Amino acid sequence: MSLTEHDRAALITHRIERAKETAGDAHLLYENNKYLSAVNRVYYAMHHGLYALALKNNYLTGKHGQLIGWFNKTYVKPGLVDAKYSRIITRAFEKRMDSDYDNYTVFSSDEVSEMLAECGEFIVLMESLLK
Repeated sequence: MSLTEHDRAALITHRIERAKETAGDAHLLYENNKYLSAVNRVYYAMHHGLYALALKNNYLTGKHGQLIGWFNKTYVKPGLVDAKYSRIITRAFEKRMDSDYDNYTVFSSDEVSEMLAECGEFIVLMESLLK
């Protein structure tokens, strides 16, 4: 995909806004005890934020694992970002996979609440890295 700088900037803004909206959706699902769906939305909120950062760096991929690997290589390994953010996005990705594909997966209220807090922190980090 070839983007002009104007289109890239617009898409980055769109992805960050989508991250925030999706995080809001996750909160609503959590408040209504829809934990499996909330976990899905938590991960995708972080994914949208990370995708915005990748766009800023001219990195494009359709693979979730590759995007997380790029983040680790570009930001975590060099020490630009605390390794806890790698653990946050990786754990959210794994739990999203469990929520979507495993049978009988159950998440506790406390577990999802922690993920929501981490999601908010992750999006704030993405916004700061985009500045």
